[in-house]
Amino acid sequence: MTRFDARLTKEQKELFEYAAKLGGFRSLTEFILRAAQLKAEEIVEKHNQIIASKNDQKIFFDYIMEGKEPNEELKAAFEEYNKLL
Repeated sequence: MTRFDARLTKEQKELFEYAAKLGGFRSLTEFILRAAQLKAEEIVEKHNQIIASKNDQKIFFDYIMEGKEPNEELKAAFEEYNKLL
C-alpha cells in the first residue's frame, strides 16, 4: 500500500464528511477513495471508447476509400445500427 495526503479547505472537508455520512461510508477516507476510484474508472472508460471509436472510423473509411466490399460482420453491424434508429 501507499499513502496519499491531500489538503482540503474547511468547506470541502465538511461537505465530504456530510456526504460520507449520508452515503453510509465508515470514514471520510473510504468516501474519498471510492469517489476518486469511480471518477478514475469513468475517465478511463471514456478514453477507451474514444480510442475504439477512432479505430472503428479508420477501419470504416479504409474500406470506403479502398473500394472494398463489406464483409458479413460489417453488414451485420450496419443492420444492427439501422434497427437502433
